[in-house]
Amino acid sequence: MSAVRNPENYIAKLEGRHEVAERTMAFQFEKPAGFTFKPGQYMDITLVNPPETDREGNSRTFSIASAPQEETLMIATRLRGSAFKRVLRTIPLQSEVTIDGPFGNFQLHNNPARAAVFLAGGIGITPFRSIVVRAAKDALPHQIVLFYSNRRPEDAPFLDELLHLQKENANYRLVATMTDMAKSKRKWEGETGYIDSAMLEKYLKGVPAPIYYIAGPPEMVSGLHSMLNAAGIDDDDIRLEDFAGY
Repeated sequence: MSAVRNPENYIAKLEGRHEVAERTMAFQFEKPAGFTFKPGQYMDITLVNPPETDREGNSRTFSIASAPQEETLMIATRLRGSAFKRVLRTIPLQSEVTIDGPFGNFQLHNNPARAAVFLAGGIGITPFRSIVVRAAKDALPHQIVLFYSNRRPEDAPFLDELLHLQKENANYRLVATMTDMAKSKRKWEGETGYIDSAMLEKYLKGVPAPIYYIAGPPEMVSGLHSMLNAAGIDDDDIRLEDFAGY
């Protein structure tokens, strides 16, 4: 994630948690007084006196998945086997954590004459969820096209919500694609296969002077970055955020 940091320190309570995809959970924390952020930024969360720990430590970095207008600070994460994630999903609600942040400059550009093209894979959707919800609530004029790749619909955090937001914002379009539908139990009528230049060309005809944003696993971010460069997209028009260790 971006190294731009202007840290502030806050105490927040865990207010809720729920599953947003198979093996993926969202956590809601109270928004501390004075905590402000821009959609696309991230924060560090540190457990306070956890009942267990491991060599990976008691802190993790998470994109803020909620929009500034929402009442709580939300993150989402894959449920791996670390002590941190076991504690986070089992500690009592109202338990306190420490929040440092916000950090980062992975944010929607200011010029609405240029479209935003978001390329997301898996849990890399979290900063885009914040941006897209804010765009709908504030009726931003930016044209936004979100390409969202997962193995199956069951693995796609916030998929139904992101589909529904198209009804709230006429300037926003979701192109969701699944790469392993043979292992899915759900019906899917959308795109299949990986995000590639042909898929972008299919949906970006007439989209004005796009700026591209990529977030997801490092291998996916690197691959999509190379694909855009090969298509003649200059790095000045590409923003990157990779999610390692999730």
